[in-house]
Amino acid sequence: MKYKRILLKLSGESLMGEMQYGIDNERVKQYAEDIKAVHDKGLEIAIVIGGGNIFRGLSAEKSGMDRAQADYMGMLATVINSMALQDALEKVGLKTRLLSAIKMEQICEPFVRRRAIRHLEKGRVVIFGAGTGNPYFTTDSAAALRAIEISADAVLKGTRVDGIYTADPEKDPAAVKYSEISFKEVYAKGLNVMDMTAFTLCEENKVPIIVFDMNKNGNFMKIANGEEIGTLVQG
Repeated sequence: MKYKRILLKLSGESLMGEMQYGIDNERVKQYAEDIKAVHDKGLEIAIVIGGGNIFRGLSAEKSGMDRAQADYMGMLATVINSMALQDALEKVGLKTRLLSAIKMEQICEPFVRRRAIRHLEKGRVVIFGAGTGNPYFTTDSAAALRAIEISADAVLKGTRVDGIYTADPEKDPAAVKYSEISFKEVYAKGLNVMDMTAFTLCEENKVPIIVFDMNKNGNFMKIANGEEIGTLVQG
């Protein structure tokens, strides 16, 4: 394995599969099987999931809701997604722990950095729910923050596209994919990788980001093995 410990960031929308909203159990099952295959090779895996398939705080704010209230609702949506993935992971035989930035003792542990690291060392897949626990921060920021806190070797951002392009490949067929790009180039070109807070955290703490297509079976394993798929952001 190229890495010892990674943080996998999944969007809430990725859990929808072909649905318009909610959770596609077949997609979640596929993710669980891919994660297990990599975990079985000895990689320590932490996961952060968004909540956009259930509720988006920014969208609610635009329709008149208080931003902080909307963000807290979005955090609760991430816990629902985290519970769904936790169930799927345990069904394929993995030991897991769900740690939440908002206390919910009946369903998950509170986030404690040392406890999270200990879980990883014991071979458990750790899922971080409820973002950072603070409004005005995205789950991208939560992923970057948790990756730094647990000393992850990289942030792997699983999306529905196979990397970073010069333009949106779903809208512009002439868009060209980058195999590798620096943090400064991303800034200069105004490319949409993660939100600026998350991106800056990774740059300042020298945590590389790999953007790849998580929906294609085997891609997660290829990255864990060091194959050059997706787009690597570093330096």
